[in-house]
Amino acid sequence: MQNLQIDKQALDTLDKNILNALIEDARTPYAELGKRFKVSPATIHVRIEKMKASGIVLGTKLKVEPKQLGFDVCCFIGINLKSAGDYPEVIKQLEEIEEVVEAYYTTGNYSIFIKILCRSIDDLQWLLIDKVQSIDKIRATETLISLQNPIHRTVQL
Repeated sequence: MQNLQIDKQALDTLDKNILNALIEDARTPYAELGKRFKVSPATIHVRIEKMKASGIVLGTKLKVEPKQLGFDVCCFIGINLKSAGDYPEVIKQLEEIEEVVEAYYTTGNYSIFIKILCRSIDDLQWLLIDKVQSIDKIRATETLISLQNPIHRTVQL
């Protein structure tokens, strides 16, 4: 194939429409998108491939509801490191904790901000004691428990 790169700033209306439709339902067939936007399914395919090659589209994922799987506790933990240089090693150790579902390198009060999903408050307590706070290069943590997630969306174009 030829160069499929697309300038992220040069998305046209069709690209934006395709992205928004796939954000709504990533399983929408190309033929259906083609009919909706009055282009061929091949055009949809080429446009999506260009966005994949440019790193705009990273793939498709199945979305699950954690509570339906028994993960009733969602919390966020702000982490202060002993030294800024400890960041890479701490991230490697956090990656090993399966309950850590997101991590951010931040400015402000914390060096790292993580999101954790676990089954119960008891599980959270042991997770903090045995896994997170036992990481040597962590100076301190602050835990915020989420009571609900009333807004959950991705960017729209």
